[in-house]
Amino acid sequence: MFRKILIANRGEIAVRILRACRELGIRCVAVFSEVDRKSLHVRLADEAYPIGPAPSRESYLCIEKIIDVARRSACDAIHPGYGFLAENSALPRACAEAGITFIGPSAEAMEALGSKTAGRQLARRSEVPTVPGANNSIENPDDAQALAQNMSYPVLLKAVAGGGGKGMRVVTRDSEFTAAWRDASSEALNAFGDARLYLEKYLEKPRHIEIQILADAHGRVVSLGERECSVQRRHQKVIEEAPSLVITPELRKKMGDAAVRMARAGGYVNAGTVEFLVDAQLNFYFLEVNTRLQVEHPVTEQVTGLDLVKLQIAIAAGHRLPFAWETITPRGHAMEVRLYAEDPDNNFFPSPGKILSRQAPSGPGIRLDEGVYEGWTVPMDYDPLLSKLIAWGNSREETIARLRRALEEYTVTGIKTNAGLFRRILAEPHFLRGEIHTKWLDELLQRPSSAAHSSQEDPKTARTADAAAIAATLWQAQQPDKHSSRSSGSRDSSPPSRWKQEGRRQQLDRLP
Repeated sequence: MFRKILIANRGEIAVRILRACRELGIRCVAVFSEVDRKSLHVRLADEAYPIGPAPSRESYLCIEKIIDVARRSACDAIHPGYGFLAENSALPRACAEAGITFIGPSAEAMEALGSKTAGRQLARRSEVPTVPGANNSIENPDDAQALAQNMSYPVLLKAVAGGGGKGMRVVTRDSEFTAAWRDASSEALNAFGDARLYLEKYLEKPRHIEIQILADAHGRVVSLGERECSVQRRHQKVIEEAPSLVITPELRKKMGDAAVRMARAGGYVNAGTVEFLVDAQLNFYFLEVNTRLQVEHPVTEQVTGLDLVKLQIAIAAGHRLPFAWETITPRGHAMEVRLYAEDPDNNFFPSPGKILSRQAPSGPGIRLDEGVYEGWTVPMDYDPLLSKLIAWGNSREETIARLRRALEEYTVTGIKTNAGLFRRILAEPHFLRGEIHTKWLDELLQRPSSAAHSSQEDPKTARTADAAAIAATLWQAQQPDKHSSRSSGSRDSSPPSRWKQEGRRQQLDRLP
């Protein structure tokens, strides 16, 4: 096993990896930009090194700096987490040249599967259905527009090196194409350092289903079942769950077999995810491969009882997978929500700032993966993900009930969060019935609040009423006790109840 691992990331995923390493008895090295000097992953690491200013290109995306720190700190391996360099084949190549183990797939496997166009080509060779579209990147936007016209709109522009919904644009008509191409290309370049795009047919209201795979260096490749990721905002997942309500045992096996075939064909080793779109007739189409650990990996961990980060580390150290697919029996239901520092009432505008206070949920079936603490300042330079709140239950109904309860317990002051959005989603009848698709949340957010909450009080009205009630209660509490004055001639001098004080403080914290 490794002696020391460098974590080439930040935030909650860096903390998640660090904790797995600590349980394995492995020392951890953190890296940080100037604005992350006081971050939680830095405070928890055994060693921490600065790697530059806030811009990612000058810090977290700088391979030379990462390798230099790994050498100076005598690390055996580097774990990239997700995002940043996790799907950049230049990092595993640099690790190989430096004699450092990369905890992830080889550069060759990453290029064969991680590239969206190369992945489509491999899928077709592996007899896995694909969405109609281009198999290669398209350099000339005029050529891409001609293909879109030939395929008929709507079409989807996608970054070749993309992920996380970045570098994607839906185009519904010719007049939108030029602007969409420009915006998608620019976003791809800023996010991945690669402006190349390709094009595929846009499927109307599909489900987004992904299959978690693990592969060791000894030829064993296993599927750990599916995750339902259809609740998305602008192509960015916000809720994930397992299992999916629509996936039958037969379809689960077909999709799992397809994912395993692709991994074998690409010579894949370590943890990865094969993503599919599933239409109303339960036909599935290959979407892409994420050659890394997914943000939503805790969902699979909760239903399988496996620790995917520890398995990643063991595989990279040359160990064999200790189980086959047939021996994994998923249990219960799990669901994850991504808690961001953003304001849903202001078009989801980022909400950086100092966390003045926070209350973390807990209790049966609740897990919170986070990289923040009270008093920390959320920077405006990176993705505003604060925490991942995961609930597990014996049934989907129990899981949702636990998640609702946990969201009520979760409080943060000083910044805005999207916790209220999830409380709204978890009350929606269509969501409760599992009648969702990749555009479902976007459509929900376009509806007036009164329509979206037809069976509930309007949130703004409720907040106004709550504020008035709290104000009246506080005013009353400050008035002399007239009954006591008449009976004893003086006010009660006993100290106020601590229970009441704490309750009033929390009510004030929640005021808009």
